[in-house]
Amino acid sequence: MRSAQNISRKTPRGDLSADPEGIPVPFSQELSAWLAAPGTKTLAHLEEVFGPRSFAVAVLVLMFLPALPLPTGGISHLFEFISVILGVEMLLGRQTMWLPARWRTRPLGDRMLTSALPFMVRRIQWFERISTPRLASFITRRSTARLYGLSFVLLAAFAAAAPPFSGLDTLPAMGAVVLALSLLLADALLALIGIIIGAVGVVVIFTVGVAAYEIVTRFFS
Repeated sequence: MRSAQNISRKTPRGDLSADPEGIPVPFSQELSAWLAAPGTKTLAHLEEVFGPRSFAVAVLVLMFLPALPLPTGGISHLFEFISVILGVEMLLGRQTMWLPARWRTRPLGDRMLTSALPFMVRRIQWFERISTPRLASFITRRSTARLYGLSFVLLAAFAAAAPPFSGLDTLPAMGAVVLALSLLLADALLALIGIIIGAVGVVVIFTVGVAAYEIVTRFFS
């Protein structure tokens, strides 16, 4: 399906959201074209191509790796930390991303570009087939972007708080991915699903953390 943002605006230089005839292109095709384009793939390049949507696209890309039920090690925590920063910037109402230069220009890596992101594109295509713009006028408001920013901060922070290799960061990261996709597709139902998935993940992490604390305190008491 087509993002309402794609339909409602002209595309800036470097944006891939319309073909030469002005017909909107599905987001999955935009992302595929970005991956296939020559040049080093960085967050700075992503912002140049996707323009005003770069916050949502960056969170989608960064949180997808932690959302996979696979051991990802410390790199996922770095992606989660960057997502927290981007969420704070959305909460503050920024229109462009700010990140330290070494993060903005750091290549995403072969594993992300050759495995994770192509897999993500296929999953996005599935969502596009079942999604349709719902409450698009609400989703695209600036005030709503702040709510998205707060959600990204909370979900990415809880995901980062999960112990490495525990797999507990999967659900909050997955919630952030679905939320970011709901913003790109202007679909309130997807937003609700993302919130539910993320909330379940937060509860699991909190419950496990409390249980671990009680075990440790009993052991040393």
